[in-house]
Amino acid sequence: MNDANRALKNDPLLDDDDPFLDAADVERMMLGEAAPDEADDGPFGATSGEDPYFDEADYDEAAPSAPVDPVFEDVRDEIGPMAAGSALYGEVDQEFSDQPVPRISVGAFCERPETGALIHNAAGDRRLAKAHVTVELGGLPAAIERYHDESTPNLLIIESGMRGRGLFDQLEELAGVCDPDTRVIVIGAANDIALYRELMKRGVSEYLVPPMMPLHLIRTISELFLDPDQPFAGKTVAFIGAKGGVGSSTVAHNCTWALTEGIQSDAVLVDLDLSFGTAGLDFNQDPAQTLGDALSDPERLDDALLDRLLVRCTDRLSLFSAPATLDKDWEFTPRDYETVLEKVRRQAPFVTLDLPHTWSPWVKQTLLSADQVVVTVAPDLASLRNAKNLFDLVTTARPNDEPPKIVINMAGMPKRPEIPIKDFAEALGAQPALVLPFEPQLFGKAANNGQMITELDAKSKAAEGFNHLAGLVSGRVAAPMRSRSFIGKLFGG
Repeated sequence: MNDANRALKNDPLLDDDDPFLDAADVERMMLGEAAPDEADDGPFGATSGEDPYFDEADYDEAAPSAPVDPVFEDVRDEIGPMAAGSALYGEVDQEFSDQPVPRISVGAFCERPETGALIHNAAGDRRLAKAHVTVELGGLPAAIERYHDESTPNLLIIESGMRGRGLFDQLEELAGVCDPDTRVIVIGAANDIALYRELMKRGVSEYLVPPMMPLHLIRTISELFLDPDQPFAGKTVAFIGAKGGVGSSTVAHNCTWALTEGIQSDAVLVDLDLSFGTAGLDFNQDPAQTLGDALSDPERLDDALLDRLLVRCTDRLSLFSAPATLDKDWEFTPRDYETVLEKVRRQAPFVTLDLPHTWSPWVKQTLLSADQVVVTVAPDLASLRNAKNLFDLVTTARPNDEPPKIVINMAGMPKRPEIPIKDFAEALGAQPALVLPFEPQLFGKAANNGQMITELDAKSKAAEGFNHLAGLVSGRVAAPMRSRSFIGKLFGG
């Protein structure tokens, strides 16, 4: 659970006669040593009996389960169908049981096919319909090997039968390849309260013990990402141009594409240029309903309506398109924008904001409220002046946040006098995050075809640049650039 103390308070294993409260017993359990009267009767070693949270009689037959990968088909019947409701949780909080989990990515690494089949069944539930769930065999070693070269998903589910130092050593190794915001659920073999406590201390989000049903896992994931005291909110990245025509929207759209296709994270792109937005054109979409409909009545916007307004460009990328019409004045208050964006943030781990080149109270508020700011400039004097003003405003108003990232676009245009990149960096007091060369043929063809640069030429320098920028704004950068000393820092919980 999100709150380990709350879990321990309600844990039926915690009573005055808890045998693991003895110091010698705690040390024995941490080392994985069995007591003289314990027998290795479980699939992974000693267990402490039946799971007190599980009662098979509590489950009734319900809707058919989701399709199962062929590797798990042999054990599908052993898992059984998911139940629509269960006494497993007592009085189930409807907010957890009915509200869909956001568009997160989930990677599961199991030691037993039975566990893999159970997770496949859980992934087919309506509450996880937005999540991207992948299941593999191999347990902790397979997860460690996989994420040496890949970014970790929002949630890792790891099955391990180990209980002592071997488990902690492998978790420490997993932390070394894990992104800081990844949460971890461990599926173990024994109802061992001492082990549970130690895992919570090390930053693991939850420890589960089989036998369990899909609803057990579904609720655990829901509690991690739908905690009313700590509601899920995706990271916002605001893109703005230092002046008109510098290509800020192009940078925003291609960076969002790199977030979803390169880093494999879900994202929502919000086109906030209501009158002239080009996101619909760039992604070859023409939705009937747009952001203007949401802003017209923001209090009415709920998850169901938001799902209808968002356009799914790919499995991972959703678009909140601008009306792109001059029929209306689009006069909305900063509070209207704030309300809509707060609700959009519940949809995906990343929300990219394509801001227009205007200056008004709502633009300023949106810019200063974002988690990351990206300012696109051209290598000329007007861009330098405006970028300096934006840079100073943002850094002064947000002294505890990262300064804006500067993208120099269309560098090296023939016959155009340009301010050297070195002078730009000295004036701003920061090196540019990305310098994009002037490539009118590549960018023009992509725009006219409704394609992203990576779709058109994945090996181009521009495509590599957008992937680099996506890594910077997402925080998913090379391993040596962030501390990996403590599991608690790396596993969110």
